[in-house]
Amino acid sequence: MQVTDITPNEELKPVGNVVLVVVDIQGGGNANPFMPTKPEQTWMPGRAERNAKAVEMVTAFRAAEVPVVFIQEVHKPSLVDIGRELDGNEGPHCIEGDPRTALHPGLEPRPEEYLIQKRRYSAFFGTELDIVLRGYKAETVILIGGMTDVCIHYTALDAHQYDYHFRTVSDMVVGSGQELHDAALRAMKYLQRDGLVSSAAVHAWLTSL
Repeated sequence: MQVTDITPNEELKPVGNVVLVVVDIQGGGNANPFMPTKPEQTWMPGRAERNAKAVEMVTAFRAAEVPVVFIQEVHKPSLVDIGRELDGNEGPHCIEGDPRTALHPGLEPRPEEYLIQKRRYSAFFGTELDIVLRGYKAETVILIGGMTDVCIHYTALDAHQYDYHFRTVSDMVVGSGQELHDAALRAMKYLQRDGLVSSAAVHAWLTSL
């Protein structure tokens, strides 16, 4: 069974309590925070536009008093915690203390909000994310950030396996390339038929609360 249509739903259709999970929107405000480290690397455009929309969405969630959780990938300069991530197409990245590892301006967690730092691609792997979501009694997680084919995909997969409903906002995620971005969206929709939504659908739902 192959998923070919990745058109996002124009209705959110959440189940139970909802939490917005902001995945790895980092760079510290640098215009080009993640420069290629290998000749074959390219980057999908749209990061700046997505970042601006993310700030707007976080503001809207806060205004509606719906919880927001921030995810940040961080590695020690020694790379002792980076594991197999260097086996792929990425060089050293998200190093602790590097300004480019900081969250994007406007996405700083408030004192009552959670910032969860991770050492692997999935926001669930080796972190307290599941505990936090259960504290909020969440059943649906809304995912924005990057990269679509890496951290978003693997976080959605683990959300599915932990029995959460996920909604990936397809115009607010950016992949490592258009083809891989589209393939990841297809894979996520294969897991959950309502798993792809538009940012307009999310804002419409927030307005309805």
